[in-house]
Amino acid sequence: MSFAKLGLSSPLVQAITELGYKTPTPIQEQAIPAILSGNDLIATAQTGTGKTAAFVLPLLERFTTAGTLRGKRIRALILVPTRELAVQVEASVAQYAKHLRLTSMAVYGGVDSESQKQRLIEGIDILVATPGRLLDLVHQRALHFDELNAMVLDEADRMVDMGFVDDINKIIERLPENRQNLLFSATMNGDVRALAYGFSDSKMTDLASEISISPNIRAAANIKQWLITVDKDTKSALLSHLINEQAWDQALIFIEKKHGAAKLVDQLAKRGIKADSIHGDRSQAMREKILAQFKSGELKYLVATGVAARGLDIGELSRVVNYDLPFQPEEYIHRIGRTGRAGASGEAISFVALGDFKNLCAIERRLNSIIERREIAGFPVRKVVPASNLNFKKK
Repeated sequence: MSFAKLGLSSPLVQAITELGYKTPTPIQEQAIPAILSGNDLIATAQTGTGKTAAFVLPLLERFTTAGTLRGKRIRALILVPTRELAVQVEASVAQYAKHLRLTSMAVYGGVDSESQKQRLIEGIDILVATPGRLLDLVHQRALHFDELNAMVLDEADRMVDMGFVDDINKIIERLPENRQNLLFSATMNGDVRALAYGFSDSKMTDLASEISISPNIRAAANIKQWLITVDKDTKSALLSHLINEQAWDQALIFIEKKHGAAKLVDQLAKRGIKADSIHGDRSQAMREKILAQFKSGELKYLVATGVAARGLDIGELSRVVNYDLPFQPEEYIHRIGRTGRAGASGEAISFVALGDFKNLCAIERRLNSIIERREIAGFPVRKVVPASNLNFKKK
């Protein structure tokens, strides 16, 4: 199956061919024709499956013959949960639209809104936005939705987890009823379905096409997973040891709390290891600077809180570390999905303390396999973690 056979015109096919795209991924193969038909769509697909192209390409195709756009108007709105994801998605839109006369931009908080308002004056075909900043711009009358004909909710489950439901509903109330609704989510639960029901009076979940590429979300087979049991007070020493002894070229290190991220960076620095961190309290400019350094290889070790798990797109990241094991199996999958992208191999290492045992069992049950355990000389464990049990249930 080629992209041209999915109904995409030559300018789009040329752009994605120049980006190295050869054949559609399963989500692209199913979603692109459905969106081109004008149907509403609910799609479940994990990170790294090509879902951004799955909704952006058909929207661009639909707009290639659109008329003149008035000022402060948009044709399509893509709502995303984080600033990093807004930047990433808009960059993809711009790449795909390289040979088209269509415009795009990202709006998000943490930066001055004046430049964003100025760009909106001439109208933007595809706007990628975080909910809070979008509502701010609406309240300032910087944009209007009367010419909008498509809305995309990306990372819907993450939106729910981050508490954006009220903001999303406020946005939906302002949109034209006659529009195409597209909802993409890595996982599908009752809260996400409830959000889909709120999309329109016609009940999106009754009328929409539905695609599920990975209903039982799994980690990619090309990611080598292993864990180390460890006492909480020796985690930073163990991480430093692994970085030095195994000569890690690069690592994205996930930690649960913002203050813990800064503390870990300081602990690594005391052992001669240069690292930096991104989390919600850092300015957008600083986050972008640090991420650019990490992508370029100038910064080898990046500590990130879980909120960044789905907003980071680093092409050839070789290693992810769960310094803190996440509470939800889905979060584990999404975190380790930052490595092993586009068919490349990757490595995921998790630090597991006694208090993580229940979460470990839940993760392994979702994976339907036991994660390999390794012992590191010089790091004996005082509080032993029990053997894994796929049948273990939280009380």
